[in-house]
Amino acid sequence: MPELPEVEVVCRGLRPLLMGRSFSQIRTSGHSLRLPIPEDALKRWAADAMVVEVRRRGKYLVVVLDNQASLVFHLGMTGRLGLFPAATPLAAHDHLCLVLTDNERMELRFNDTRRFGSIQVLTPDQDEALHFAALGPEPLQGEFSADYLADKGGRRSQPVKNFLMDSRVVVGIGNIYASEILHEARISPLRPTNQVSALEWKSIVTQTRSVLTRAIAAGGSTIADFVNAGGKPGYFQLELKVYGRHGKPCLRCGAMIVKETLAGRSTYRCEGCQR
Repeated sequence: MPELPEVEVVCRGLRPLLMGRSFSQIRTSGHSLRLPIPEDALKRWAADAMVVEVRRRGKYLVVVLDNQASLVFHLGMTGRLGLFPAATPLAAHDHLCLVLTDNERMELRFNDTRRFGSIQVLTPDQDEALHFAALGPEPLQGEFSADYLADKGGRRSQPVKNFLMDSRVVVGIGNIYASEILHEARISPLRPTNQVSALEWKSIVTQTRSVLTRAIAAGGSTIADFVNAGGKPGYFQLELKVYGRHGKPCLRCGAMIVKETLAGRSTYRCEGCQR
């Protein structure tokens, strides 16, 4: 599943291409994604409306229109969102096409093979903050701090990796980056949150910002099929220190990387650095 860095990369790629432009035609595949595609609402609010902002909230991409409506995209497991020449034949699983008004040779397409993504329309009378009210803070912003994590996790006994992957605690951190963050912080993903010290929470915050920033700079991680808005893969997977490296030596201490299952997800840790 695309995580925060991948969605941020798509957001930054689309922003200069969509800002100030409008959509003249809206076509859908007729298939539902995780939620039904709101075709009527798209035609009501997106047709001829100008894009005034493109931003990310957690793993969601928000396209704000000049009529104060917003299009909210979630890429799910295999979703792709990018601009393509209109003459390009539709690919299998292209579920939404938005033709640009001032350049009808290009269109924004949402492709999703497994159809776990979603497209929603927030009308002007719907509060975006309320829509995202259940989400935790952004990990690259000031509200995400050691004190915040200690307060949230101090009374819990769940594994710290699961804690970091809970979008109600902090947004955008999935399996790949939680594994990398905890390896950099030298903390076992199995450690109960109520056994994490104040100093370790500080390290987690520091490493979270470092890992996510480096991943964004590298264009995200292409483990399976992620591509950016221009159809190109990311390269941060070449820098992964622990995720997917079970049976190989740790690049830091030389001990073995082991793979375990935690809450149904593959979990990687170094037997030396992360006892």
